[in-house]
Amino acid sequence: MSTLKARLTRCAAALGLLLTAVACGTGPRNDRLTVMVPWSGAEFQAFYSVIRTFEEDTGIQVDMEVTRAQTQQLDAAVAAGAPPDLAVLPSVGALDRYAQGGRLQPLGDAITEDYAQPFRGLGTVDGQVYAVPVKADVKSLVWYNPAVTREPPPTTLPALRALSREAPKTWCLGLASGPTSGWPGADWIADILLSQSGTDAYRDWLSGDLEWKSPQVSAAWKAWRSIVADSVQDASVRKFTDAAKGMSTEPPTCSLGHGTLSAMGFPSSAAAGTAYDFVTSAPEPARRLEVSADFVGRFTKNPNAAELITYLSSAEAQRTWVNQPGGYGFSADGQVLPAQYRNAAQRRIATMLRPESGYTLCFSAADAMTPDLSAAFYRAVLDYSADKSLLPDLLKGLDEVQADRGESPVPPDGLCAPPS
Repeated sequence: MSTLKARLTRCAAALGLLLTAVACGTGPRNDRLTVMVPWSGAEFQAFYSVIRTFEEDTGIQVDMEVTRAQTQQLDAAVAAGAPPDLAVLPSVGALDRYAQGGRLQPLGDAITEDYAQPFRGLGTVDGQVYAVPVKADVKSLVWYNPAVTREPPPTTLPALRALSREAPKTWCLGLASGPTSGWPGADWIADILLSQSGTDAYRDWLSGDLEWKSPQVSAAWKAWRSIVADSVQDASVRKFTDAAKGMSTEPPTCSLGHGTLSAMGFPSSAAAGTAYDFVTSAPEPARRLEVSADFVGRFTKNPNAAELITYLSSAEAQRTWVNQPGGYGFSADGQVLPAQYRNAAQRRIATMLRPESGYTLCFSAADAMTPDLSAAFYRAVLDYSADKSLLPDLLKGLDEVQADRGESPVPPDGLCAPPS
């Protein structure tokens, strides 16, 4: 066991939803820094392996603060004047709020010069780079177990509806996820809107020019409810992580999943293409994908934080990170090539993030909203999953929240772009 891991094991203490891993050893204060992250399990271990290399190379001690209640914990730390040196930001909306409030430290343009659009521009506020997209994901994916589902699932909405009617409880659907419960449905609804109505409608919706109660947005909600069909029963209280594992159990309890590879919970020992495979949920010829990223921002002037964030954004660290067992991450850095991914599924997905893919990448809708609006979106998904008759009132309420709390902080022309 590594020295830092031993310290973390000795010192870890649970307090509500927060797990703060604090290094107990002594040492000069100027050789330390703190990083707050929302990851657990294999995702955390993948990140931690990169951190260990940084510690060994620099002698700087990294103290990890791990919390599933990222928004609440980070807000509380910032309000108390005791923020971590670095933090994974819960959304672009939060990034914008912290930057506008003078809480984030600018990073300089060179740190993201090799990153692809739309990821590169999303860490920029008023012309200054405040955060780096250290981990990317593709959300417009439908996963299946080839041993159970012999043929790849269909990608058109009518065919998916028919499949759900023929096979009850087809989907590995769970919406419970702590303070952000509802996000799996929100991602899927945004994905359907993008697929059905295109990038212009997607941009207009997030900018407030297309109402939530518009025919296009309303149709996306209804399409989601019709696709998940009976799988929605009890989904509001079923943990997303537990539901996703249903595809890998013996026997499987469900056969299809929607979302990112990292969210599916496939064990690192499972072979891509044999134990799991995917199709895009964007039928041809649309070639539009909903993508996301985890951004890291700097909250203090600790020079060690600047050194770590430069390292995390380097091609070397990114290559190490994406190849950690079970982490299933992706890099937005153009220097990290698909052929450098060891996992076959990751290689195929990484190809979609390349300029030659022909895809248009649109950033995750909920992550591009103001924090209040995204929270209302998640809550509405939970309510709608329990009672579909509530939809008109829920969409009316979301229009009111958007009118009161403002449009997306991301300019419309920055939401969607071909990778470049």
